[in-house]
Amino acid sequence: MSDEEELLQRARSGFEGLCRGLNMDEEASREAWTSYQHIRSTFTLEGSELHWLACALYVACRSSVPTVGKGTAEGNYVSLTRILRCSEMSLIEFFSKMKKWQDMADLPQDFRQSTAKLERNFTVSSVIFKKYVPIFKTIFKAAVEDLPRVHRSRKQRRHACTVAEVFNFCWLLFIHAKGNFPMISDDLVNSYHLLLCTLDLVFTNALLCNARKDLLNPSFTGLLEDFGSKDYRPPAGPHCFIEQLCELHDGLVLEAKGVKEHFWKPFIKKLFHKRILRGKEDSLSGFLDPMNFGDSILSLSRVYEEHVLATGSLDERIFTDEGASNHIGTPGPCLCEGVENQDSATYRLHTNLSASALKVSTPLTGRKYIQDNNLVSPVSSAMKCVGRLHTLLSGTKQGPSAKLAETLRSCARDPSDVISKRLKDMFELFSHYYEGKGAEKRGMGKDMAVKYFHLAEALYYRILESIIEREKMILGDADLSCILEQDIFHRSLMACCLEIVLFSYRPPGDFPKVIWIFRLPVYHFYKVIEVLVRSEQGLFREVVKHLNQVEEQVLESLAWTSDSLLWESLHAAKDHVPACQEVMPPQYLEPSDDSGSGSVPLTPVSHGHNLNTSSTIKGVSPSPTTLLDRYSSPLTGAARRRLFVDPVDESGSTSACSASTAPVTTTKTSHAGIVTAIPAGQTVVTMATATVTANNGQTVTIPVQGIANESGGITFIPVQVSVTGQGGATLQTVSAQALSGSLTVQSAVTKLGKTTSGPLRKGSLCLFFRKVYHLASVRLRDLCSKLDISSELRRKIWTCFEYSLVHCTELLRDRHLDQLLMCAVYVMAKVTKEDKSFQNIMKCYRSQPQASSNVYRSVLISVRGWRPSGCTASNTASSQMDSSQDPGGASSNPSTPSNKNLSSSSSSVLDREDERGDLIHFYNNVYIKQMRHFALRYSLSSPSARVETPPLCPYPTLRTGSPRRMLLSSKHTIFISPHKTSSAPTPTTPRDKIYYYICSSPPNRLQEINSMIRTGETPSRKRSMPLDHDTSPKRVCPDNHSALLRRLQDVANDRSSSH
Repeated sequence: MSDEEELLQRARSGFEGLCRGLNMDEEASREAWTSYQHIRSTFTLEGSELHWLACALYVACRSSVPTVGKGTAEGNYVSLTRILRCSEMSLIEFFSKMKKWQDMADLPQDFRQSTAKLERNFTVSSVIFKKYVPIFKTIFKAAVEDLPRVHRSRKQRRHACTVAEVFNFCWLLFIHAKGNFPMISDDLVNSYHLLLCTLDLVFTNALLCNARKDLLNPSFTGLLEDFGSKDYRPPAGPHCFIEQLCELHDGLVLEAKGVKEHFWKPFIKKLFHKRILRGKEDSLSGFLDPMNFGDSILSLSRVYEEHVLATGSLDERIFTDEGASNHIGTPGPCLCEGVENQDSATYRLHTNLSASALKVSTPLTGRKYIQDNNLVSPVSSAMKCVGRLHTLLSGTKQGPSAKLAETLRSCARDPSDVISKRLKDMFELFSHYYEGKGAEKRGMGKDMAVKYFHLAEALYYRILESIIEREKMILGDADLSCILEQDIFHRSLMACCLEIVLFSYRPPGDFPKVIWIFRLPVYHFYKVIEVLVRSEQGLFREVVKHLNQVEEQVLESLAWTSDSLLWESLHAAKDHVPACQEVMPPQYLEPSDDSGSGSVPLTPVSHGHNLNTSSTIKGVSPSPTTLLDRYSSPLTGAARRRLFVDPVDESGSTSACSASTAPVTTTKTSHAGIVTAIPAGQTVVTMATATVTANNGQTVTIPVQGIANESGGITFIPVQVSVTGQGGATLQTVSAQALSGSLTVQSAVTKLGKTTSGPLRKGSLCLFFRKVYHLASVRLRDLCSKLDISSELRRKIWTCFEYSLVHCTELLRDRHLDQLLMCAVYVMAKVTKEDKSFQNIMKCYRSQPQASSNVYRSVLISVRGWRPSGCTASNTASSQMDSSQDPGGASSNPSTPSNKNLSSSSSSVLDREDERGDLIHFYNNVYIKQMRHFALRYSLSSPSARVETPPLCPYPTLRTGSPRRMLLSSKHTIFISPHKTSSAPTPTTPRDKIYYYICSSPPNRLQEINSMIRTGETPSRKRSMPLDHDTSPKRVCPDNHSALLRRLQDVANDRSSSH
């Protein structure tokens, strides 16, 4: 018998033992074994064979089974908990392997959704259980204080329940209620309030039962004052301690009371009516009495087990079992053992694992603004998020405010009716999605959907009003009808507000389900995110992080799908993808390093509009684009300035002319020569002329000759200069040497058929690519730091990535931005002899917050009936090259890759069948075929090295400072904004505002701010000493000028505040 047959026989023997232990039916056993054999023959299964067999059995058990008189049932009533215990697999390990099994078996989407919901239910329960233990200890006595049981005769079998039994009963009652409300079972906020309702009921029963006062903790602050006296009698009437529990344990009173009235009370009354809970049905009490408690807990356990078997849910009593740490996979707190007595390392691991699923990790692009706070629990964070949302919406209504209604009526065409009708249509579409057939699988009931939509509608009107006010500050008195009639803007704004509400109640959200429900194009949806964040200062930090993640998802993958409107925008722009330097402000680009190989210094060019002055709100980071620009179409056919550019005819072919002339913008510099940076892949010219018009009307014509320098750039040497006045007369001849050190050409060379313009390009398409470049640069910087890659190699990688994005844009169709980044890292490290293995690259990539295994396990290779078109003739030629000389060389397969065929349908691609593989397969068969020629130009062993090596593209800088001013209080207009260190504090401030500059303002300024908050009035003060102009006849030393200003400012502030 061969080793393979022996392993298979051993697996068969273990499988049969597992089926006997579970009493599995023959049909499910046969289906599971067949599936296991098929997967085993296709993929390499790492780890215990019994664990993979358990996954196969679970899938077989969840198949629909015919029943007598009731149609079909989902599953054969085999508990997941039993499967895990018989296979000796922990719950966390099961979820991990189940995700891989679903990919390998290509299971339907419905099954994937049910498994995802099961995992989320477990995560919510795990987080809530950590809150449950300390809350229970504050209300009830410690379990170690339980008195020993007194031996009783057979006639006295009823005994009083202990604290530990009450602990288990309370948790059982909660998980049974939570399981009966699938619309809130994975809702962290509502589930937590359901727990508070459970504790409120059990606490009230213990308080009303005279014989069970010993269960309560005498130091609990919710008890009445005379509770400890011998003559204490519980007051008559209904009792409710939900408000005290909310105040003590981060609950929201309004939300908790809503859950209690609409969910909790009807459910408990039903349990009393069916005699599952024994006691007084009218007052919902008495189940803690010794005569009732035993029957109540047995009946409740029985109906809960039936529910678990019928629905295939997880038996969440696992949290209170003695072997909870082994069954779950990580240690957790128990009732009798404090957190301080547990192993700190393993306990922190458990806390981080359970909280990470519900916690929004800070994206790389936002880590300089918002740091992760590991001390805040997911429950506390969610409560604060919902609380901030309620504060924002306090005093608002679903319709527009009087001010907003007046603003809408003042437009040339009143859009009020159109807005109202649009919201009504969206409400019907959203509520219909969560009702009818299959609604129970979508994770939310219609009632909750209606509630969330109404909250989002009120938030929509509030933010719309703020956006209009901000646009008016930018555009002045211009009519806003053209903006307010943008249908896609309003639908995107409403969808974004709905996403905020859904995330607040159900972290970490379920994007992009909202845009799928409303059928919104993601290319237009993302544009409203920055507008919303800038306009609403009261958003909670977790909401801002979530919206940052949503925008990143669009930029990295969702906008690059085949049915995305991005491709239409590119086609309208004649398939011209702007380079990073065309869309990124110059202050956001790193200066070039002359010592770096292949790099050239950037010339100080004027990029037109200064972004630092485009924002009218002090303290808010500048936004170069208005709302109308964001939703505008790209300009086509616009004339662009060209210098040393080969003219291109209508057919796209290059003419024989060597150069063309055009006016340029010049600036003075101290460089010895005229040096300009040349983007990767552009053509070099040797002779041309430049005409420069000065401010005084003189025209300078400069014949120049371009010579390739050692760093890969081109030095332009003026040969002869003639100066012409406005009338055309020649004024004076200037030598070339006199101007060679004072004139700098802005942009000298462009690629064939491409042009680079001096001023920054604007419009929605350029804004999109500006964000893409920024996102890619942040992720690449982090990846290179973890791989210990030098800044010189990082710039080469960036140049390679930018080349693939600009010239081989089709590589991103239906793919992920991170896939191109990792391939660029590998190929440039390979050609520069600094090998970095794909395994090491992917290992470092997995540590990034947005990382997903599907990014490198399931990459699009090809589509049947559709072929990537490439970008240029050179790319087409390189794609036909033999791939046997792959610079990558090595090829390996992940242990359990995603090897499924995905089918999607859209207006442009129908019945397409995708071939997918891992990232190495994509690199060898797709990426390197188009990028080989460009990458080899940086190889030191290449014969074309140093001759054809393109110069390096500028790398975006790591931005610093706060992205926006922060509203510190929802009740007072107090903001904190970044302080510009380059300028001194403004000496004269408006009388209705008080500024405090850290490290420069006097301490009594804080007292004035506190006084203004208390009284609502600004303290009167004398006019400060104007320091804007230096009126002193003496000259001040430039080195001490700013320090002197600060000292004089402090003196002026002290004098003004003392009056």
